[in-house]
Amino acid sequence: MARYGREHKQVTRQRIIETAGLRFKQDGIDGSGISMLMADAGLTNGAFYAHFTSKDDLVANVVAEELRTQVAKYSALPPGRPGLEDLVRDYLSAEHRDHPDLGCPSAALLDEIGRCGDDTKQAYTDGARAVMEEIATRLAPEDPRSARSKACGLFTMMMGTLQASRALSDPGLADEILEQGIENALTFMS
Repeated sequence: MARYGREHKQVTRQRIIETAGLRFKQDGIDGSGISMLMADAGLTNGAFYAHFTSKDDLVANVVAEELRTQVAKYSALPPGRPGLEDLVRDYLSAEHRDHPDLGCPSAALLDEIGRCGDDTKQAYTDGARAVMEEIATRLAPEDPRSARSKACGLFTMMMGTLQASRALSDPGLADEILEQGIENALTFMS
């Protein structure tokens, strides 16, 4: 039987990470078993250990990749405050609220990440730091370090607002939370 090359293995690994990211954000880390994750990727359970040492290893890789993708998306926005305003409005949108599988891993998984192992927490710390640095650069392009605290506050405010909106059964109130969150974030940025 012919073995697959390194490039095929890397493509397969990336497919597992991407499909697991969607599933984790939709159903949670604990609600997503290896067999389901591998089926999502179109692979057998046996193939899992050719790519990851454990589910924890996969989770750490998913968290790192999800946050790298988020930073890349944010860095592609217009520079400075106009791009940051776009980020706030996109983040606190009904579309983002209603599709957690396609959105921010922090808002979807934060409570579970807090219960994960050190590798996942480190991946999250590194990724969250990069998101906050992207925000700080937009708040104060000439001196991003001076805006670090404000960037941290803005990022956590947006996460909490999105999580609260997702938790409500009243669609009108959920929309109101998002709208007020946008106003609060834009005021906080000034």
